[in-house]
Amino acid sequence: MRCRDGVFLSFLIGSFFAANGQTNDTDQTLPTVTVRGTTPERFSVGQKIQRIDSVTLEQFRFQTLTDVLTYTTPIAFKVYGAGQLATSSFRGTSANHTAVLWNGININQPTVGLTDFSTLPVAGFDQLAVQYGSSASCVGSDAVGGSILLMSNPKWQQPGFSASAGQQTGSFRNNGTQAGVRFVTALGKRWQLAGKTFLNLTNYKNDFPYRERGHYFVEHSTTRQKGLIQDLSFRNAKNQQLSFNIWLTDNDLIVSPYDTTVRERTRSQSYRFLSSYETDKLTVRLGYIRDIIDYARGNFDTPSHSETDRLVSRIEKEFTKPFSWENATLRVGGEWSHYWTQVDGYGSSLIQEDRADVFALLRIQLAKWLFSANLRQAFVSRFDPPITPSVGAEYSVLQSATTHLTAKASLGRSYRVPTLNERHWKELGNPNLRPENGFNLEAGLSARWLPANRISLSSEATVFRNRIDDWSYWNPEYGYRVENLQLVVARGLEWNGSVAYTGPLWQSGLSLNYALTHSSQKRVYSTYAQDIIGKQLVYVPKHVGRLSAYVAHGKTRLTIQNQVNSRQYITFDNIQFLRGFVLTNVLLETQVKLGPVATRIQGQVNNLFDTVYLNVKRNAMPGRHFTVQLICNLHTKQ
Repeated sequence: MRCRDGVFLSFLIGSFFAANGQTNDTDQTLPTVTVRGTTPERFSVGQKIQRIDSVTLEQFRFQTLTDVLTYTTPIAFKVYGAGQLATSSFRGTSANHTAVLWNGININQPTVGLTDFSTLPVAGFDQLAVQYGSSASCVGSDAVGGSILLMSNPKWQQPGFSASAGQQTGSFRNNGTQAGVRFVTALGKRWQLAGKTFLNLTNYKNDFPYRERGHYFVEHSTTRQKGLIQDLSFRNAKNQQLSFNIWLTDNDLIVSPYDTTVRERTRSQSYRFLSSYETDKLTVRLGYIRDIIDYARGNFDTPSHSETDRLVSRIEKEFTKPFSWENATLRVGGEWSHYWTQVDGYGSSLIQEDRADVFALLRIQLAKWLFSANLRQAFVSRFDPPITPSVGAEYSVLQSATTHLTAKASLGRSYRVPTLNERHWKELGNPNLRPENGFNLEAGLSARWLPANRISLSSEATVFRNRIDDWSYWNPEYGYRVENLQLVVARGLEWNGSVAYTGPLWQSGLSLNYALTHSSQKRVYSTYAQDIIGKQLVYVPKHVGRLSAYVAHGKTRLTIQNQVNSRQYITFDNIQFLRGFVLTNVLLETQVKLGPVATRIQGQVNNLFDTVYLNVKRNAMPGRHFTVQLICNLHTKQ
């Protein structure tokens, strides 16, 4: 692997500099910054896409991806405890049906086929977007319920040097520290160099002053999380860019640390390396990812060990006007990945696997219409994934200086390759599993209205239906052996709206999200299954609501965050359930200038009304608690 990696990188760097060495640099100047949208965003026409703004990301800077998505999207999360495992249920699907992409590369762990969102700090990326519904034709496996898009973003438009240092302290002896630098500098007339180095350390002791809340046990756990982000990008006068990205995370979780009999320790380490070469028409990526999980119960000296390595590559080439149409874009490309994994639960053998994809993505822009038609075929060792087409359309119903109304629709096929655990676990795994396959249909309306100079309103409503067949299931009737048994249909309605006022002294805004989701099994595969047909899937709330409101004056801002969740069933027959709950957070922040240093102070009250609510383990979550952040920023221009 190291040899192949080195050869490819040498070729990539050599080609980049050789191509630019042919240009006379005497009169070359750097171009304006081109913002390149990710492939899933550009070619998934007709689908709902939500971008999380930079102000919100800054407010959640010391928290994890679980926290920011919980309060800004209707995605449901299965949370196992404070600082513990958190997995997603996107549009009524399972944790294996959400793809998480980092700079275009799927970082779901192939052993379990998912991402633990509690291990991904918000500080690890610059941009966050959420794509709703299946996008397998653009993303590949796992993108059944939706996709989370994380991006690194060189700030070419902000030349100079920036340094940042922050400290958070909170209730229960929890604290976090962050520090980093950014810079953008010119290298002669034809080049720019941008870099970012960022360190984060979080230490959650969760030293609760109580053992139970509302007659429910409060489980004690500790979490220590540390990470490093290193980005380096070169850009020239032809708008060609060569980037190197490193993202290292280390999450050490101990549950019931003082009980040597039942205590559990899970240490998850991920090492992600990516090199990219991008032009306006070509993208080449090569990456290496290592995921390590050590789990122990009682005795921490002999943990169960899991180690997975991935070599990933992707190439895309874009053609404009391929069919003589004025605004047509065709993007073709391919991916190849090689996996090798050593897991105690598989036995002593080394498991290796190759995966490849070829795809063609077409986007057509007309006066009032926008179309996409995509096609992908995956190839997996000892598997035959289905071909995954998708089509989408958007129509501008009304467009004026103050009003925009757009109708949109899309349909597409999806698939999920069974995880390595599902296929290779001793005795319980099933190497003959079939890939899951789904069909997603959605339609919606989005509107934007500017009734006055300083007021803006927006709204979007979407209906969806997602049919997933051959859903893999650890069947308890056969000793939890994995089988392709279930046929699940998830359908629902989503609505979001916002209003904002921007004045010379005051600013304010309100955003609302609501989702109605009914997700149920449709196939009878045993006598037991007859009783659960049509019942809501476990841990999928039928109703989810989100509210965020803020008012700002100058550099001071007050924000209220609210989430509403209906009951979640914990048995397939829908007899037992976790009660619904409402949570409210309040944030107050301000900025002051101390010489050249801009200082941001934020205080936060979580669970303002001290609500008693339960996690997946049926343990009570923490009550009202507080955090205070202090972040100092220094920026010098060139």
